[in-house]
Amino acid sequence: MPVNIPKNPKQLLLIDDDPNLILLVKDYLEFRGYEVITAANGQLAWEILEQSMPDLPNLIICDIMMPEMDGYAFVNNLRQEPRLAWLPVIFLSAKGQPIDRIKGLNTGADVYIVKPFEPEELVAQVESSLKQTERLLESRSWGLESEKKLEVAETVELTPTEQKVISFVSQGMGNRDIAVQLEVSQRTIESHVSNMLAKTGLHNRTELARWAIETRRSH
Repeated sequence: MPVNIPKNPKQLLLIDDDPNLILLVKDYLEFRGYEVITAANGQLAWEILEQSMPDLPNLIICDIMMPEMDGYAFVNNLRQEPRLAWLPVIFLSAKGQPIDRIKGLNTGADVYIVKPFEPEELVAQVESSLKQTERLLESRSWGLESEKKLEVAETVELTPTEQKVISFVSQGMGNRDIAVQLEVSQRTIESHVSNMLAKTGLHNRTELARWAIETRRSH
């Protein structure tokens, strides 16, 4: 299914039930040149996305604990909708334990930031995610599907840890940065990458990243 590239690459959707945080983050992001749409919970955000298609925002910043529809449910729904599954998501949450970050990333978020946070950290993550998405969408628009098809058996199964690692790989992160995120050694990450290459029969990290992206979009 073709991806609709947003007309305004600096339009963001901010979802949070705290009006003060919405105001502060919105003002800061707008000061940095972004256009920000806001929603008080996942259900309202979902309605905004459905009404805005095909002119979608280019990135979503989402709280987790919200009424009506929380962040977990929202992102889970997002990843199951082919027209929306490509959208990058940054979780903002006061839940800062490693188990919370792992759950957030496993749910489908691309980045997990713990409140309170430095505004510059959020902007840096937004800019990094937008650049990565832009590269991926440009690759598709220049005929990524026409490239040699990646032959990976449908029976390949990744462990939960491998799924987290390949999610970071698909964002263009190096082994050292992934190790910091998962709080393990760089050698452990290298071992996971090698295991995934062996399982899939792929040749390098680039093919792993492409396979992860294509698999996620096809579900």
